[in-house]
Amino acid sequence: MRAAMAVVLVIGAGLLNGCGSPRPITYYGIQIPAAPAPAGYTYPVEIVVGRVSGPALLESSPIVYKTGPNVIGTYQYHRWTDAPVDMVQAKLTRMLRTSGQFQSVTTQGSGPSGDLVIRGRLYEFSEVDGDAITGLVSMEFELYNRKTAKILWSHFYSQTEPVPAKQVPAVAQALDRNLDRGLQEVLTGLKTYLASNPPIEAITPSRQGLNEAKAK
Repeated sequence: MRAAMAVVLVIGAGLLNGCGSPRPITYYGIQIPAAPAPAGYTYPVEIVVGRVSGPALLESSPIVYKTGPNVIGTYQYHRWTDAPVDMVQAKLTRMLRTSGQFQSVTTQGSGPSGDLVIRGRLYEFSEVDGDAITGLVSMEFELYNRKTAKILWSHFYSQTEPVPAKQVPAVAQALDRNLDRGLQEVLTGLKTYLASNPPIEAITPSRQGLNEAKAK
């Protein structure tokens, strides 16, 4: 009798769920700058942008919100077009390319790569609810030399951006503005490091040796 009742309840619940149309999911993206081909470059280096790592919540698409130091949730019907870690990598790559500062900028695994790799981790990319709503971005990047296995430069960024309206679209825009400001700091830091530590040659030592061998 109990088994039969359970079946009836399950069927009834299924019929109720089928009566209404499901709530649509709204997707949000970030602004990626256009990529005109730079006429030249300032630093003769090949930059490789590695995959940005992060916690599991930032490797999936639902928008994250925090209501307390240890209370984290995700929106069911509001999601990013891509996982935040992937969006950060894409935006940084495009910003480096459009800056016209570097000989080439590629992503890891996409083709020929140099010795200098930008590695990053995204710690926070979320709405924070309190007396006011803000968008929190926390991340860290470092410039790694694969040839020498040394970290040449690093930068940590953690800032909040005010959200003017209690709406998810406003949260997405605030996070994008905050991310843009943080990645601009990364770009500025890289330029400052390379200006203080200029590359000696426009080609890597291995290619230089090959060219010299051909000339003999």
